[in-house]
Amino acid sequence: MTEFEKMRSSQLYNFSDPEIFKSLDHAKKLCARLQTVTITDDCYREMIEDLIPGIPEDSVVCPPFHCDHGNGITMGRNVFVNYNCVMLDGGRITIGNNVLIGPNCQIYTPQHPMDYVPRRGTIETAYPVTIGEDTWLCGSVIVCPGVTIGKRCIIAAGSVVTKDIPDDSLAAGNPAVVKRRPVVDK
Repeated sequence: MTEFEKMRSSQLYNFSDPEIFKSLDHAKKLCARLQTVTITDDCYREMIEDLIPGIPEDSVVCPPFHCDHGNGITMGRNVFVNYNCVMLDGGRITIGNNVLIGPNCQIYTPQHPMDYVPRRGTIETAYPVTIGEDTWLCGSVIVCPGVTIGKRCIIAAGSVVTKDIPDDSLAAGNPAVVKRRPVVDK
């Protein structure tokens, strides 16, 4: 199994591997170029589709935007990602249909070793993050590695999501906890 395959399968991997570096380099260069365009510029769509392969035509990511690879992000239809979001996609990030992601949100999949000695090196693990359809991450939400946020959720501004959130929940705080189950208009 290659280091890239280990990364995508939540195993310990070496992030200094040449294949991983090539993917990181490709994304960094595209993210840097994206900083100089708007979503209405002619070159925007081609650039965002190169960065996030398979992104639906009706989904939008507003620059500035930063990610590690881009190819680890899967977006559903009608997703809107507001300004200044960071998605560290060593592990897969799966975003359902009709998701709203507010400005300054951060989604992390990498997890460094807890022991400081191996943490000095170039190894880590990446755990996937899933965000269910019709969910809204308000501004400045942080989603930690391995978290699943259910369908039709609202995560309040500034929350840090460290554990799974069930469907139809309003969660808030640091760490985020379910505050209530909102009435759902269906």
